[in-house]
Amino acid sequence: MGLFNRKPKLPAAARPPLAAEERVLAWAAAGNGEGDGVVVASNLGLWLPGRGHRLGWHDILKAVWSGRELTVTPAERVAERDGYLVVADCPAETYLLLDPGDLPHQVRARVTRSVAYTQHHPLPGGAGRVAARRVPGVDGLTWTVRLDPGTPVDDDAVLAETDRLVAAARAATAPTDV
Repeated sequence: MGLFNRKPKLPAAARPPLAAEERVLAWAAAGNGEGDGVVVASNLGLWLPGRGHRLGWHDILKAVWSGRELTVTPAERVAERDGYLVVADCPAETYLLLDPGDLPHQVRARVTRSVAYTQHHPLPGGAGRVAARRVPGVDGLTWTVRLDPGTPVDDDAVLAETDRLVAAARAATAPTDV
């Protein structure tokens, strides 16, 4: 990027309450139909307009860039199991970015980089995705199961199978030199 093509610095009034070890990577003015705001990508996650907290990269199930709009689907914790979380899709949030700069690239790279393992499996009464994500500042991987819509969350057979699938995935991805 040339000297004259650089995006101006994020205005202080739009700067989210960053943690001490957090730094801004990219930002863009946004609109989501409910007013304007700023989308800010940091090394620790994504700050979206109207939220008082950051979404960690590991908490974003899907991010799609259309060329004008960024659509983010955050994860919602449904249940905590032994060694993993069961998550579901929160409603997708869409932001129109008229001058996106490097923001879509940073979002894609950071969400993708957070994924260490992912595999979709059939389950009794449905299906689900077992994933291991890297979380900044946390040693090891954080494991989740995202059940497909319609898959029963509280079914004993589903829970037994997800327990088995996560245990198998953990064993398959464990370092052998430790």
